[in-house]
Amino acid sequence: MAQPNFAIFVDLENVGAKADMLNYVIEKVKIRGDILLGKVYGYTDRYTELKEILLSNTFSVVPSIKFGGSQKNNLDIQLVIDAMEVMYTNPLIDSFCIVSGDSDYTPLVGKLKTMGKFVLGISRSEVASKVFINACSEFVFLESVSSKGAKRDPDSDDHSNNGNSVSQLAKIVEDILDEQCDGDGYLHASELKNTILRLKPDFNEKNYGVASFGKLMAMLESRYHAIQITQDNFAVKVSLRKGQDPVAGVITKDNWKGIFVQQLKLYKESGFDRINPSILKAAVQAKHPDFDERQFGFKRFSDLMKELAKDGYVQVEVDDAGTMLVQIP
Repeated sequence: MAQPNFAIFVDLENVGAKADMLNYVIEKVKIRGDILLGKVYGYTDRYTELKEILLSNTFSVVPSIKFGGSQKNNLDIQLVIDAMEVMYTNPLIDSFCIVSGDSDYTPLVGKLKTMGKFVLGISRSEVASKVFINACSEFVFLESVSSKGAKRDPDSDDHSNNGNSVSQLAKIVEDILDEQCDGDGYLHASELKNTILRLKPDFNEKNYGVASFGKLMAMLESRYHAIQITQDNFAVKVSLRKGQDPVAGVITKDNWKGIFVQQLKLYKESGFDRINPSILKAAVQAKHPDFDERQFGFKRFSDLMKELAKDGYVQVEVDDAGTMLVQIP
């Protein structure tokens, strides 16, 4: 099946204009397909740390020129105009990624879908509109993207050569498999390699001291135990190893608070001050599939959040729509 071709439109204010977050977004899309066009809105000289990422991914920018109180609305309108122009003039693009949670973009999403386009939405949970979320073909919370981007602790024998770190490659492979595996949980090695090349155009297995891609995957399998390789006739398939994350360990009544605090710290370091509790719960369950708040005496997950608030780890807020948000001090 052919890989989708994306146009990606980024509201910098929604991303937080941080280099790591923009990288997470771009990697998320590249795992799915090729980015033929990219554009960011609201760029100013304050965002100089983004220059290398934007240039290396051939993104164009729409600057933010402050005049009056309607600048944000003007940029929103410009994004809609640009997306519509691409839809009508570039037949190569069959998928759109809109990095924003603004409900004002809902009519745009509807129009793109009526023209047969796939629409991926990405946004921070605290500003994501339920209307916009439900309108998209698929929606991903930015917190879940960045939390998966946590860096693996390098092994003592894992030396980096011009960015060719084995531990970094292992993390990339795990992210790809998490997104792209088929219904049986496998991905053909050839497809995996093509996806890696989209993320790292300079990738070459020989840079890691092996002669073939199969041998490189075997090295990752034996070193990190996170993936497994299966032979299917003459085809090589790669999958994530199933079961509890051996590094994460077991969540218990004695350590659950520490596990939540560590996850909250990760969000804070990634630039998130507020998150939706459901995102936090999903992140913990990804590492500890057997987690259930009732194991620790809480009827609801919101009760667990209130317990963390009593200890000063979070502050619980409720917005105008009655949605609970967790503020990380």
